[in-house]
Amino acid sequence: MHPPPEADARITELEIRIAYQDKLIQDLDDVLRAFTRRVEILERQLGDLRGQLETLSGGPQTVDEPPPHY
Repeated sequence: MHPPPEADARITELEIRIAYQDKLIQDLDDVLRAFTRRVEILERQLGDLRGQLETLSGGPQTVDEPPPHY
């Protein structure tokens, strides 16, 4: 027994929608992976800059520490 033509059309429509959703999910995954790589690079660069700043300032300083002129 063959399904009615409306069912065939609906199945085709659902298959098309799934194909578009699969493509969208893949595109979003690609964007997320690129974003994650960029964040990792920026975190590494920030760590390097903090290390350079500590070296230039003579070591780590806390935010609560009063300036030397007090």
